[in-house]
Amino acid sequence: MSWLTRVRHSLSRFGRRDTPDNLWMKCPSCSEMLFVADYEQNLSVCPRCDHHGRIGVDPRMGQLLDPGFRILPAPKVKEDPLRFRDSKKYVDRLKAARAHYPYPDALTHAAGTVEGRSLVLGVQDFAFMGGSMGMAVGAALVAGVEAAIKNRCAYVICTAAGGARMQEGILSLMQMPKTTVALRRLKAAGLPYIVVLTDPTTGGVTASYAMLGDIQVAEPGALIGFAGQRVIQDTIREKLPEGFQRAEYLYAHGMIDMVVHRKDLRATLGSLLDYLRPTVRAA
Repeated sequence: MSWLTRVRHSLSRFGRRDTPDNLWMKCPSCSEMLFVADYEQNLSVCPRCDHHGRIGVDPRMGQLLDPGFRILPAPKVKEDPLRFRDSKKYVDRLKAARAHYPYPDALTHAAGTVEGRSLVLGVQDFAFMGGSMGMAVGAALVAGVEAAIKNRCAYVICTAAGGARMQEGILSLMQMPKTTVALRRLKAAGLPYIVVLTDPTTGGVTASYAMLGDIQVAEPGALIGFAGQRVIQDTIREKLPEGFQRAEYLYAHGMIDMVVHRKDLRATLGSLLDYLRPTVRAA
């Protein structure tokens, strides 16, 4: 079936005034015009250039987890502890971010299985305030780790963040040691910790839990780093190598263990969980 036939069929359900305006999208990498239904069916990966688009919590969990997974409740934290205000109050920014978002903050967890292997999966969503790490994200990660320890299963997190949440100041930076201590408890319990680095993973998240996995997996082309490229280049006053801070560059230089296409990610996680914890199976 040609793309013209697909478009004609998709439009046949709508009158002239009801025609949707989101049938097409432009690939942010190669600028190819893509039929949205085909793009989503292809796991939000461009069929021309293989660019891996950013996806949210529900699509990510649906792609990775077996049916029947359970969303875990988010822990409560004190909001706006510093009563921060720039051009807008922090509480108003939170309200705006939650207005069209189904979860209370940037990190959401689910308990389930991947190919029959038990795990707690955390998904960090860049769509919520740039996936920034504040007290809510720190508390959520600790709760996810504790759930994994309680269930005697692996903990897996898909990271996506612009760094620490500036509206929470030093309290956001304190989440770095807090989450590190939680992961030490997971290690002491003898349970696996796998990190899936997605685009982008930067700042304080990279400097803490994003780079502490037993195994570091990344999606193709993912931006992974601490400081921005322009800051680094201006500091060292040298031109950075081609592909600097991209997943493939980090893999070539030993910073991560593998780069895995999104269509292969579920099977890869199943194999890793089988290897790291061969006796853990779903009840």
